Amino acid sequence: MAIKQLTEEIEKRRIFGIISHPDAGKTTLTEKLLLHGGAIREAGAVKGRHNAKFSTSDWMEIEKQRGISVTSSVMQFEYKDKVISIMDTPGHNDFGEDTYRILTSVDSAVMVIDGAKGIETQTKKLFKVCSMRGIPIFTFINKMDREAMEELEEVLGMPSVAVTWPIGCGLNFQGIYDRLENIVYLYKLGKTIELGDTGVFGPELEEYLTQNNLNNLRSEIELIEGAGNDFDLTEIKNGKLSPVFFGSALADFGVTPFLNHFLTMSPPPGSRKTVDGVVNPTEEDFSGFIFKIQANMNPAHRDRIAFLRICSGTFQRGMTVTLSRTGKSIKLSQSTQLMANERETIDTAYAGDVIGIYDTGTYQIGDTLTTKKEPLFFEPLPTFPPELFARVTPTNSLKAKHFQKGVQQLAQEGAIQVYHNQYNEVIIGAVGVLQFEVFQYRLKNEYNSDILMDNLDFNVVRWLNTNDINYVKKCLDSRCMLVFDHFERPLILFANQFTLNYFVERYKDIELVEALKVNSTLK
Repeated sequence: MAIKQLTEEIEKRRIFGIISHPDAGKTTLTEKLLLHGGAIREAGAVKGRHNAKFSTSDWMEIEKQRGISVTSSVMQFEYKDKVISIMDTPGHNDFGEDTYRILTSVDSAVMVIDGAKGIETQTKKLFKVCSMRGIPIFTFINKMDREAMEELEEVLGMPSVAVTWPIGCGLNFQGIYDRLENIVYLYKLGKTIELGDTGVFGPELEEYLTQNNLNNLRSEIELIEGAGNDFDLTEIKNGKLSPVFFGSALADFGVTPFLNHFLTMSPPPGSRKTVDGVVNPTEEDFSGFIFKIQANMNPAHRDRIAFLRICSGTFQRGMTVTLSRTGKSIKLSQSTQLMANERETIDTAYAGDVIGIYDTGTYQIGDTLTTKKEPLFFEPLPTFPPELFARVTPTNSLKAKHFQKGVQQLAQEGAIQVYHNQYNEVIIGAVGVLQFEVFQYRLKNEYNSDILMDNLDFNVVRWLNTNDINYVKKCLDSRCMLVFDHFERPLILFANQFTLNYFVERYKDIELVEALKVNSTLK
């Protein structure tokens, strides 16, 4: 493909993750964006699925039962000549690792804040990850509250600039003012008022707004324009300034102005860091990395899909690529475009697209696929240490094969950490109790295997950088347990930080490695 045509395709693309604390309205906002993009006919129903009443992005059965997102999902649609990929992430803290990995695959992020509750713990963590990577962050303050914007700068430490501004709040809410377009969108009346050169200080709004709301709006805009941050598109694209939008996802108000501004301000796919350089999206050679693996998205087929973020070149169905980790050539003959768990075959895709490729156990999270002759490795995806551990056994020994298959596939997904000890017992690790519940639910419903879970008294884990396992065994007591991960790398579970500190002090010749350094330190 000619460079000019490839560049045009890449410039059309926008890929972003939606992050928030649970119940802030993240999934509702996702639904409304899909609705405006024509991807669904009504919120909660995939296009063509008239009877579906659950959110499109929450496709897993347990998500429908709980009303929360416990897995990330990908949804692509076209809107105003742009190809938009939304990465809906789990809001629940227990699924932080899945969210962090998603954030390595996007070019920008939309942070949804509940105006009534303000900025909550999980949002702060996800914001920090975005900031560290320099990802542009767009803020949508849901359930409209002006105080949330002050908190944005105080709590997160990032300068912000209001693009839209609420007129009134609560029962007195009357609309939003778009500062860049100089337009007021009226809430209940459904009208759009174009303002004159004097903006909100002109006469256009006097017949529509209460005097109190009009007075407050004028004084607030005067304050913002006098003491607020200037709008700077370069700073926004560099992740140094967050544009703020107000609205109600549930009422579908303020969503369209937000979407239109987002497509103008957000960056197209950019260069991606590798272990020894960068890859530019317009390079002729194809490259991409796998950031997620999901089994059983289609219950009828019990298949497994690897999510591939394309970073450069053009994907053509049937092309042959190299898996850099093994050097093995693979023909990508089965590829799909994703809409949560709905899918259709895709023949061509470009940098900035996320596609699904069928996986028979070949891929691992973090794998690079490329047509380059020399091996290519993108930056390692983050690994996070579990804090809860349990021993897992099948209740029916006759279904041991179902159990082993389920454990193996869920381990490859990376949704939960799976280990085994020297007696080949299965030990699982997670950062939250809900992950254990989802693990148990999926084993039963997807692999027909009921399990018993025995909680273990460990909450700290360290990998071992040694081959002398027999020596390590002699150093362990009842407050430690030697286990192996699914790459057969040895690690120790410790009862607590005190136990770890004691072990480090006593056995200085044993090198321990933290989770975040596992990929770069252990071979």
